[in-house]
Amino acid sequence: MVKPEPAPEYPAHWEADVVLRDGGTGHLRPMTVADADAVQLFHMAQSQNSIYLRFFTYKSKLTAKELRRFTELDYSNRVAFVITRGGKIIGIGRYDRLDDPTEAEVAFNVSDSNQGRGVGSILLEHLAAAAREKGIDKFSAEVLPENRKMIQVFSEAGYEVHRHFDDGVISLHFDIDPTDKSRAVMESREHRAEARSVAGLVAPGSVAVIGASREWGSVGQQLLEHVVEGKFTGAVFAVNQDALEVQGMMPYASIEDVPGPVDLAIIAVPYDQVPHVVDQCGKAGVKGLVVVTAGFADNGARGLARQRALVRQARANGMRLVGPASLGLANTDPAVSLNASMAPYLPRQGGVGIFSQSAALGVSLVASMTRREVGMSTVLSAGNRADVSGNDIMQYWEDDPHTTACALYLESVGNPRKFSRISRRLSRSKPVIVAKSDSTGLRLPPGHAVRTTVAPAGALDAMLRQSGVIRVNTIEELADVAQIVAGQPLPQGSGLAIIGNSAAMGTVVADSAERHGLSVVAVHSRLALDVGQSRALPLLKKTVLQALGEPGVDSAIVTLLPIIGLTLESIGATLQECSDIAGKPVIASFTGSMDAQLQINRQMARSLPAYSSPGAATAALAAVTRYAHWLTLEAPLFEAPAGVNPHAAEELLDGWLKGVSGDGLVTLRPEQARELLSHYGITVLESTPFDSVEDAVMAAERLGWPVAIKTLDASLRHRLDLGGVRINIENADSLRRNIIQMRKLLEPYGHKSLEVQSMAQVGQSCTLRAIEDPLLGPVVSFGLSGDAVNLLDDWAHRVPPLSRADTAELIRSPRASVKLFGYEGLPPGNVAALEDLVARVAMLKDEHPEVAFIEFRPILVGPTDVTVLAVDVRIGNPAQRTDSARRAMRS
Repeated sequence: MVKPEPAPEYPAHWEADVVLRDGGTGHLRPMTVADADAVQLFHMAQSQNSIYLRFFTYKSKLTAKELRRFTELDYSNRVAFVITRGGKIIGIGRYDRLDDPTEAEVAFNVSDSNQGRGVGSILLEHLAAAAREKGIDKFSAEVLPENRKMIQVFSEAGYEVHRHFDDGVISLHFDIDPTDKSRAVMESREHRAEARSVAGLVAPGSVAVIGASREWGSVGQQLLEHVVEGKFTGAVFAVNQDALEVQGMMPYASIEDVPGPVDLAIIAVPYDQVPHVVDQCGKAGVKGLVVVTAGFADNGARGLARQRALVRQARANGMRLVGPASLGLANTDPAVSLNASMAPYLPRQGGVGIFSQSAALGVSLVASMTRREVGMSTVLSAGNRADVSGNDIMQYWEDDPHTTACALYLESVGNPRKFSRISRRLSRSKPVIVAKSDSTGLRLPPGHAVRTTVAPAGALDAMLRQSGVIRVNTIEELADVAQIVAGQPLPQGSGLAIIGNSAAMGTVVADSAERHGLSVVAVHSRLALDVGQSRALPLLKKTVLQALGEPGVDSAIVTLLPIIGLTLESIGATLQECSDIAGKPVIASFTGSMDAQLQINRQMARSLPAYSSPGAATAALAAVTRYAHWLTLEAPLFEAPAGVNPHAAEELLDGWLKGVSGDGLVTLRPEQARELLSHYGITVLESTPFDSVEDAVMAAERLGWPVAIKTLDASLRHRLDLGGVRINIENADSLRRNIIQMRKLLEPYGHKSLEVQSMAQVGQSCTLRAIEDPLLGPVVSFGLSGDAVNLLDDWAHRVPPLSRADTAELIRSPRASVKLFGYEGLPPGNVAALEDLVARVAMLKDEHPEVAFIEFRPILVGPTDVTVLAVDVRIGNPAQRTDSARRAMRS
């Protein structure tokens, strides 16, 4: 009797929520045998033309045999995905492996009513990712010439498509490895789709408040009042099944009773009623939700389960979701004028976009901006950030003409690799200010269900610096920086002029400026301004303009003690005029005035940066100056080093990981590590362990004299001072003596195995390490070996991919790195070769999450050579990266 083959395991990790081209959502998952009836219904609903284009003939119904073939899959040689919305299939994509095991035939079918929404492109991305996972690197397809839409899906995907026409059919062939062009296409499509999905939330045509109440002070009552009194330009509906009148409106018992379409539903009902309301919104065709109700992930494990079910429910019905536990959102554009939040008033109109997570921090952030009279474009509080995140709003801000600067307070980070990719692009056109605490990524605030990091301290900050964002620590610092970028030109350099009416205060400001990295070029701190407004203001204007015109001056800080007869408003107007004339930033510091910003800016169309503390003024200006310098740097170049073979490395790793289960790690043997690294052009100086003295002599004869001997003990093998290393052994007799002496010296540490190794060129000892972090993905760390890293933690960190500039900065960031460039008369090391090694390691780590840990220790950087003396490589089953070559929403 033939034993039946076991049923293939369902690949749950291929499931994903996706954003369609128009901003709606869908759920992508592998097809199963249970989908047979749904596939039949999908087929029967298609037009005759669509069926003909897919099957090259018309068939009104699929046969039972065809259904079995389409739905009975092994998820390796035969794979199919469906995209569903509201439980119905809207698209099907599949591949079947051909006789050549590296090639598969691919086909798609998109429902007539959903064509043009990017369904086929998303299916292709996910099929390609699954195929690469199963060892397939080429796709082929046969398409009728009139099927222009499907040909367009392939040609616009960014792959190099080869065509062949034969017997009335076009045959297409292309490699599915991601290319620079295909990645750019994917990112562009992702950007447009996510920007449109957020635009539907912050600029809706109609709003319904569900849970609107007559009870004064209730959440629903306030939300409806704020929408109405904010003068929202679209239609407003109140939904309350019990009330007869709310805010002068006739409420509707259900969202399904509202006449006309509803773009945005604001939900303020008890948490146990939210799922039912969301279900009604889905049936009514609502496009987006704001859930202000708490009691989800902020309420323990059961609440987290409710929240995950809520997100699945919303996305399955094509809706984006803000919240739960959200403060709401606002849009100050007069064409929208939406205050769908718990804030009593619509913020002042301006160019700063605001994103926060918890409602409490959202209130504090908006209050801090308002106190400084900083104008805002859009405000979004993500609450528990179950769906819409900071990455989504940045996609929207990039295209929003009303947003000129972006400010985010991050309590947790969901997808930092995607954040880095988006912010690096966004920062090129608009300043991005990010406030985060030192514990962000290490501990999660209530309601935030994301991964935490185990990366070294400073790795997340390094990722932010790489991305060009302006990193601050507090809400107040964020608002301080926002004042400058909201209304002032960016400084073109670090040269600073200080103007004031107190020599002592001028000295304080100069000291603070230099501590923050600014260069004090000119100081005019003895102005006599207590001569009446008619004479003081022209004198102030003349002095400031002269200072701004001096060579090397890029910005000015005006620091003034209180002046009898001069109002802050008049001073502010004069300083703003100076900035406009010179085209350079001018900021003010008024010691003794706690509400300087409010007093100055209340009557001004745009805010002049004004501070009560000179330290806050210089810190904010220095942060903006660093950002302006970052903009002058060349756009990053991501170039693969020559002589790398990722495919060969992948085959090795796949073979070594067969049979490895769970989260354990396997340490590669030295010969395995050398073979893996050889595919990235990295050579490790050969070494040979030995037991007997004569074995060591034979090994040394083979390696060539002189040699070194080292203990294999991890804590001693690099410690010349503790007897763990002996170098420059030039003959067999010397080797025998050194082994005996070394073993005797190491006796207090227990029995230690030894190895013999060829001598390398003398150089500076360095350590290079790369790990796979649960939150950040790959993290590369560099430092100079010894006390610098062991005791002083003098490391630098970066998150791949690394540009040439990133690599150079990584090597130069440790304080001890000056030793690489000629220190105390020593010759400089071959830093170019070290940069090449770092680039290869960064690429290896970025390409292969299976490499959980890799450490090169030591690396000797000599005047001409860079030599790797030892490497430790550990591999394991990789977790799914938070940013891969397929579009998927954060789960």
